[in-house]
Amino acid sequence: MSPDLELIQGFDPRTGEPAGEPVGSLSLSAVKQAVDEASEAFEQWRGFDRAAALDAIAAKLDEHVDELVETADRETALGRTRLTGEVGRTTGQLRLFSQVLRNGTYQDTVIEHAEGARPDLRRINRPIGPVAVFAASNFPFAFSVAGGDTASALAAGCPVIVKAHEAHPRTSKLTAELVLEALADVGAPRGVFGIVFGREAGAQLVQQPAIAGVGFTGSARGGLALAKLCAERPDPIPFYGELGSTNPVIVLPGAVSARGSEIAAGYAGSLTLGSGQFCTNPGIMFVPEDAAFLDAVAEAVSGTVGAPMLAERIHGGLVAGVEELAAVPGVRLLAEGKPGEGPWASTPAVYVVSDADFRANAEQLREEHFGPVGLVVTYPADRQPDVDGVSEGNLTATIHLDSENGRDVAAAREVLPELERIAGRIVFNGWPTGVAVTHAQHHGGPFPATTAPAHTSVGSAAIRRWLVPVAYQDAPAALLPAALRD
Repeated sequence: MSPDLELIQGFDPRTGEPAGEPVGSLSLSAVKQAVDEASEAFEQWRGFDRAAALDAIAAKLDEHVDELVETADRETALGRTRLTGEVGRTTGQLRLFSQVLRNGTYQDTVIEHAEGARPDLRRINRPIGPVAVFAASNFPFAFSVAGGDTASALAAGCPVIVKAHEAHPRTSKLTAELVLEALADVGAPRGVFGIVFGREAGAQLVQQPAIAGVGFTGSARGGLALAKLCAERPDPIPFYGELGSTNPVIVLPGAVSARGSEIAAGYAGSLTLGSGQFCTNPGIMFVPEDAAFLDAVAEAVSGTVGAPMLAERIHGGLVAGVEELAAVPGVRLLAEGKPGEGPWASTPAVYVVSDADFRANAEQLREEHFGPVGLVVTYPADRQPDVDGVSEGNLTATIHLDSENGRDVAAAREVLPELERIAGRIVFNGWPTGVAVTHAQHHGGPFPATTAPAHTSVGSAAIRRWLVPVAYQDAPAALLPAALRD
């Protein structure tokens, strides 16, 4: 490794000490070589038994679950239970896309025979080419090296080069080695999967001419910088970024009367899950002006305990964001939990503000706080909650109502059109943290939640990001793709 290349060092969030040996970043020539190999593998991979390859990757990861979890826990402090479940989610995603391939409907084939002056037209989805995937910090498996972006792109027929996240380099390296072993075992072409380390390598990756698309989960700042690089290429390419979300929750008066304590406890649990480091964290909650309910929320939050955050930078960003939040006129602290242990540990906290003050300072108050910190907005119980100040784009919106209460149902019906406009998933009487990996799931939303609201990064429809439709007009039968032949 060249002495001027960056070393990517992981750290133990519980202590702040280095976790394992560092991993070296890649030079421009090494990045180019990886992309060249991916480009050479493209045609063969399109015709390969990709379902069998995805199943092989899933099996390989399951075989090494203990080693993966041990490595990841040292770099993330997320705990063995959470991480074991996340490996299971990751292998489940791989197997889901294996099923999608065997089903074949992802190709969206349409055949229209010639009739009168109309030509014979047949349409099918085709893979766009080699793609780059940027791993997330908060899910070291499910949104990382072998996560949903990688699984869906490989399923589509696109070779993948992953840019590993700096927060867990050893976990990323180990996962990549297992993926490559599995692909070799089934005879997949060399170059169909690769990995790069280092921020500069990531920037160079998206600018390689053979890269046809980019998937990203992370901060708005980092995502917008990459989106700019994608747009300014001589041949601009699609950028599918998940950038941030405050995920508003609306609690209606009937729900408070029927189950206020339950809602308060659920809110505290959702807000602090994973130390609040979820893209679906309920950042802003609208509640009726009800002193007893606010007391219940305060009691629930006071009983929570913080935990180490993933990285010193993430912890520092939360501390700075909370200081800014507390300084906004009209905002006051409602309750704090107990601080966690370790140098990067969080302290759960909830602040409260009136709806009038929220609207007056909406630009500041709708900022995402990546951690266990929430804002409660109170509104008069005899009036409709006003969500106009919420960010234009969110991954989720939630409504808590008493479905037997006519006023609640009418209020929910009134606010639903606005929520449909600003969120990609609407949750009723539940909490947004936890995203089922299914065919019906949509994990996306208007900007800034994502850069492509028509697409999801979770569920079987995620494959559509990496496909483009091609129509064949009056094509000889021998030249048609097999799926388009009579």
